[in-house]
Order: sequence, then structure tokens, then C-alpha cells
Amino acid sequence: MISCPGSAKVHSCFLPLIGNGDRVMASSGRILAALGLLSCLALSVNVPAAAAAPVPVPVPKEAVRIPFTQRYQAVQHGGLVRASNSSISCRREVAPRAEPCADVKKGAAGVNSDFEMFYSEVDDNPDTYNSTRAELKVPQGAKVSYARLYWGGNLRVGEQKPPRDNGRVLVAEPGGAYKEVLADTVVGHKSDTGSDAYQASADVTPLVRTGGAGMWTVAQLNIAMGHSEVGAWGGWTLVVAYEHPREPLRRVSLWDGFEGLAAGAGQAVETVEVAGLRTRPGSRGKAGVVGYDGDRGTLGDSLSVTIDGSRRVSLSDGKNPFNDVMNSTITEFGHNAFVRQPDHMNNLGYDADVFDLTPALSDGARSLSFRFTGENQGHFLGVLFVQTDARR
Repeated sequence: MISCPGSAKVHSCFLPLIGNGDRVMASSGRILAALGLLSCLALSVNVPAAAAAPVPVPVPKEAVRIPFTQRYQAVQHGGLVRASNSSISCRREVAPRAEPCADVKKGAAGVNSDFEMFYSEVDDNPDTYNSTRAELKVPQGAKVSYARLYWGGNLRVGEQKPPRDNGRVLVAEPGGAYKEVLADTVVGHKSDTGSDAYQASADVTPLVRTGGAGMWTVAQLNIAMGHSEVGAWGGWTLVVAYEHPREPLRRVSLWDGFEGLAAGAGQAVETVEVAGLRTRPGSRGKAGVVGYDGDRGTLGDSLSVTIDGSRRVSLSDGKNPFNDVMNSTITEFGHNAFVRQPDHMNNLGYDADVFDLTPALSDGARSLSFRFTGENQGHFLGVLFVQTDARR
């Protein structure tokens, strides 16, 4: 891996794509971006005449809809952890009756269309225009078996961002320098009259194996700032599967896609089935979801799981009501489970929540079918990851 130079004139450093993990189960429809060592681009015009011309960055193909498919699955002693944060927040109120921006960041009601939105920036690098951090809690002594980074947002707000930059971000491991990560699969990208939404992802297993636990920083997400009737949103989530000999045997599964949940309360738009389970009665489990443009207080969206084709259980908690699950929170079992910088409680259009599956597994399970419904104004789904106790 190559670190970006420290010069203030360097805008970004184009690096080799992080390679695939050993156990990836990608669908045949996923198209891998070309690999290549790409040179650094300088902002200054004072580039020596003899300098080599930069190699164009390969742009991954895009699709307006990507059905959810299994990305990774394993049965191992260990589990799943994740780090996540939003990359943009409110700067000032625009709607006449909007709650103060400072109160919304602390958790007050508010939606992104009520505010002028501006990038969050936590690093001291003058060449990044957004950067946020989040803690990754890989247990001590664990081995990372697979890691994938997801990022996305809205390109059209007060400004229109070019989609050519959707497939790249800068990532810094704990205590490390930025490295550019390029999307290695088809980018979901859907433009309509209100928004221009996308999600991209990349296998970052080698990087996370080296970087380990601690505060991870992700910068330069291609998202737009400003104000519109739809609002600005964007963020990132790093999902990590790990092995640890002292932890229970578990089945871990990672699914992803890009689905627009059409407006209309109660409309089912996506179902994902996790089959082949062998969980005993009383087993434990959890399920995580990443979504975009879910508005707090805009009702109708829900998440439920059907066990073995019969019993249905609603997945909700104290921070995510059953009829407003995608409500701009980043939580685990209804709590703030890891450190984030910044740590806004209302993330104004970005959700990355983990729900307790244990009540659904009270009688054991052979299969789980997750059902998503859309809120009144619609939103986007990007990721589902599931962990359940297993037996050989």
C-alpha cells in the first residue's frame, strides 16, 4: 500500500485497488474495475515538464437498480462489527419552523430539506472537503476474514456533483495516512427529478487486516452540499467479519445492492432471504442495515423478519420505531455503540443501524426473510448484514 505524499499541493493520490478477500461470494453480474498503479495529481500548475502524465482513473459501470445479492458468507468462531458515520450535516435553518441546527445535531426532530447542508470535516488536511471518523471494534486477538467499505449520497442539492467521482474515496487507518480506495463493483446510481443518488463499495480486507481496531477516517465522499426540497445526505459504513477462537460459532452473511424504495407508506419493495441456518432455540443474532434519505418523522418505513416462512417479527428499538426505522440514526440495539467524530444523533438522511435478532430466534430458525417497506417520501437501501449463532 502507498501513502499519499504530505505536500499541501497534493489533491489526491490514486492508488492500487485493494484486492478481493478469500471468501467473497460475489454474483456473476458484478463487474470488477481494472487494477492499476495510478500517479498522484498535483494542484499546482508548476509541474515539471518531464513529469509523467497521470493515468486516467477507471470508472466502474453504473446501474439504476442493483438487486440485493450475497456478497460474503462464512461459518466461523467470530462475528461481524462495523464502523460508520455521516459525512454532511446542517449549517443553518432554511424552513420557517425548523428546529435549531445545533439541537438537531443533538437529536431533535428535523429533516435535511429544512436546512442548508454543509460538509463535516475532522482532519487537518487542507485538500479534503469532507472527512469523518468512526471507531472499529475488532476484538483483540481476532483475525479479519473480510472487510468491505460502502459509501454513497446525493449528488444534486444546491450544487450538482459530477458522477465520475462516485467510485473513489480516501481512507486512513488508525494513525495512518490517506490511501485512495476505488470501487471494485457496479455502482448503483439513480437520478430523478428530486435527487441524484448513488452507492459504491470496495473490498478493503488487506487494509483492515493491517490497520486493525481504532478510529478510521473516510474523506472525499462525492456528495453535494446546499439546500433543496429533497435535501443533502451521505455517509459511509465499514463492515468487517472476523475470526476469534474464543467466540461462539456463528454464521455471518453480508448482502448488498441498490434499491429505491418507492414513495408510499406500507409498500413492500425488497425482500432478502438468508437460508441454510441451523440455529437452536434461544440462539442470539443481529442484523444491520444501511439506508439513504430516510427522514425522521416521515412514517411508513419498516423492517421485519419472517422465521421459517411463518412467524413474522418487527425489528425496531428505542431509537428506531417500528414505523420509522430509517430515521437518520447510527445505532446498535438502540444505543450509540462506538465513538464517532462528529457524533451527531440526527444524521439527516443517513442510517446505519444494527437490530437485535435474538427475539426472532427464540424457537430456532432454518431461514430468515427480511422485508423492507418504504416511507411516504421514499428512500434507498444499500446493505444488509446478518449474524446468527450456528452449529456444525
